[in-house]
Amino acid sequence: MDKIRAPAVFSQRKRQKGIRTPNLTCSYEIKFNEFVIFIMQRKMGMTRRTFLMELARRKGFRVESELSDSVTHIVAENNSYPEVLDWLRGQGVGDSSRFELLDISWFTACMEAGRPVDSEMKYRLMEIIEEGESSRAKEVLNDERYKSFKQFTSVFGVGVKTSEKWYRMGLRTLEEVKAVKTLKLSKMQKAGFFYYEDLVSCVSKAEADAVSLIVRNTVCTFLPDALVTVTGGFRRGKKTGHDIDFLITSPGHREDDELLHKVVGLWKKQGLLLYCDIIESTFLKEQIPSRKVDAMDNFQKCFAILKLCQPRVDNSSYNTSKNIDMAEVKDWKAIRVDLIIAPFEQYAYALLGWTGSRQFGRDLRRYATHEKKMILDNHALYDRKKRIFLKAGSEEEIFAHLGLDYVEPWERNA
Repeated sequence: MDKIRAPAVFSQRKRQKGIRTPNLTCSYEIKFNEFVIFIMQRKMGMTRRTFLMELARRKGFRVESELSDSVTHIVAENNSYPEVLDWLRGQGVGDSSRFELLDISWFTACMEAGRPVDSEMKYRLMEIIEEGESSRAKEVLNDERYKSFKQFTSVFGVGVKTSEKWYRMGLRTLEEVKAVKTLKLSKMQKAGFFYYEDLVSCVSKAEADAVSLIVRNTVCTFLPDALVTVTGGFRRGKKTGHDIDFLITSPGHREDDELLHKVVGLWKKQGLLLYCDIIESTFLKEQIPSRKVDAMDNFQKCFAILKLCQPRVDNSSYNTSKNIDMAEVKDWKAIRVDLIIAPFEQYAYALLGWTGSRQFGRDLRRYATHEKKMILDNHALYDRKKRIFLKAGSEEEIFAHLGLDYVEPWERNA
């Protein structure tokens, strides 16, 4: 996000720290008073932005260093329409309709013509709703690097860093990756490849319900008063997903740091555990919430793959000449399961964060930061003015702290 000073019109916002656009001392004759241009620094950099501002001023354009009510045209480079809107919201702008949101190509055309050119459709930052499709999205979807990364990251345990490494090695498909016998894979990635077909297929609501029964029964074996809640897309009312997230807490004061270890130990004995990785809690008491909208929380977690047994398909109608070996018919499916342990006093915040959607969570955190001078994450809500943590026993109380009407889980999809 650009590090520029907040304009006077947005007096409620404090002056932001960091790099500020330097004041240009040179003065030039303004020829086109009806056009007031603001160039976004985001994804452009300060040096290039300063050069373009100087260039435009030399040609008689009025260019503002800071965003204000006088601005009529906002120019962005390599930013999509939603990204610009998101940036404007971060600057405290509620209504962006008063600005012309334009691509850098419009600015270039103006500089070449030595005068303002019409902000034709081809220069405007569009949203898919208006055009029916996104040319930028189409360009990305057809990009070789994007196609490879999409394949690579579909494997459980493979992220952008590993995808970049494989791409630089000249690998473009999963088949090529599997063909490299000397490639070192983590335990998680090996499981991701081994159970790939199951893990990339959608998890149905019925399968999620079946796994929920297994998780609840196992957890309550060791912690009878445990509260086990399905979060993520299934809590938001979705009928399918790619994994199932469970938030676990206990209303009592007792906390069992070994609970996840006991749970996976029992699953292993029962032959249900195909893979697991337990991440211990790194939360510090009275820890101030993270300012990052996508920051990971510090709860104890278990990323697992469970074997969900399924009824055998009745093959009696098949012709016996097909020589189907019933002993080899797979009657189970590998299912991705995430277990998160949250202290009861943090449960409401954890539930809000893990329910999602990701975009809803981002927007809520930005709202807390920019509008309420608070910091929200999956652990707590911190009031920076009062320098206190705000307690909440439910999601409704969190929304109340933020001065917002409660939003039901199924209304949070974005």
